[in-house]
Amino acid sequence: MRILITGGAGFLGSHLSDFLISKGHSVIAMDNLITGSLKNIEHLFGNKNFQFIKHDVTNFIHVPGKIDAVMHFASPASPIDYLKIPIPTLKVGALGTHKALGLAKEKGAIFMLASTSEVYGDPLVNPQPETYWGNVNPIGPRGVYDEAKRFAEAMTMAYHTYHKVDIRIVRIFNTYGPRMRGHDGRAVPEFIRQALKNKPVTVFGKGQQTRSFCYVSDLVNGLYKLLLSGYNQPVNIGNPHEITLNELAKEIIKITGSKSKIVYKPLPVDDPKVRRPDISRAQKLFKWKPEVPLVTGLTNTIQYFKGIK
Repeated sequence: MRILITGGAGFLGSHLSDFLISKGHSVIAMDNLITGSLKNIEHLFGNKNFQFIKHDVTNFIHVPGKIDAVMHFASPASPIDYLKIPIPTLKVGALGTHKALGLAKEKGAIFMLASTSEVYGDPLVNPQPETYWGNVNPIGPRGVYDEAKRFAEAMTMAYHTYHKVDIRIVRIFNTYGPRMRGHDGRAVPEFIRQALKNKPVTVFGKGQQTRSFCYVSDLVNGLYKLLLSGYNQPVNIGNPHEITLNELAKEIIKITGSKSKIVYKPLPVDDPKVRRPDISRAQKLFKWKPEVPLVTGLTNTIQYFKGIK
């Protein structure tokens, strides 16, 4: 297949590019580099099956030739980004999704939307199944991301029902691995960066809020299975192993051999108290489940951060 990935220079987009090329597909990575980086994809330059286009997907998208799939992964994905660039976050979820869907419609391509567990907000049920409608504050600081993705899902489904576009909607839960940005505000890179410098590891609230961390290779494998599945309803992809942020911080301090101590700061507004995917739909549809243990994934990620100058 010839596949366009919006946000192709980002953390997930770059790993997805690697995976698809390894499967023999051709990839066009499109990114405006607001949060993505050419460093994530520079190893692919010169590969005959890879092309990079610098473009803002909130503007009209034109790509010559056939396209078999459009995978829309362009979006800031960190709470720090939402606060710094709230309007671009909303625009890429709304206008960017519209433009990417328009391209998929024109090319007769499969369209995959990278949605998020954030559509569930601060959930009142745990684990979260795809049938749960969520508990989102539309005017809170996280709302620009949550509502952008919820709107994107609605528009994607509208293109499916009205224009008959073949769609996939993946709700991605917390994912980690090499190529994450060190200062993007998410727990894994923040804790690793602080631990490697023997600085205090900052945990918000009392650290009892839970997350479920999926290693990036597991996630990408799930994305590919979903792409080929023919299934048009939302699917959770994530690791159902749930741990507290206190447990995560202690594990990272242990693996790094750090002298860091844990310090606590006030909990941000609307920070979810629990986060765990119900992955029974993915298991039933295409026999997917995560394979990489947390210790293995964290060790790999820590090695990556040690190599960053």
